[in-house]
Amino acid sequence: MIETLPRREREVFETLCRLEQATTGAVRAALADPLSDSAVRTLLARLEAKGLVVREAGEGGVAYRPAPAPEALATGALHRMVDTFFAGSAASAATALLGLTRALKPDEIAALRRAIDDAGERDA
Repeated sequence: MIETLPRREREVFETLCRLEQATTGAVRAALADPLSDSAVRTLLARLEAKGLVVREAGEGGVAYRPAPAPEALATGALHRMVDTFFAGSAASAATALLGLTRALKPDEIAALRRAIDDAGERDA
């Protein structure tokens, strides 16, 4: 459903996902091309009506968070990216992602090795 959102709604939703939870002011400040506060409130209300955003009262006022689990959103987005840009090849996508980083931390290398080993065991 996220890919069918209008551009500005998607931008606000993706920003909120990145922030995990935020007020309208925090979402507005994090946008690459800021909107007015009322425009951000309107877009968040539309996303809430679509079931993508939850509004909660907090200490600093009203805060919003993505309704779907961020992990599920990330998984879906990764599947679409791999299918679209890497012809369905997770290995090609992983190679491209590794090319974006300068150096991996030892714990990241260990996690990648475990993931590769687990994937190899699943396929065996």
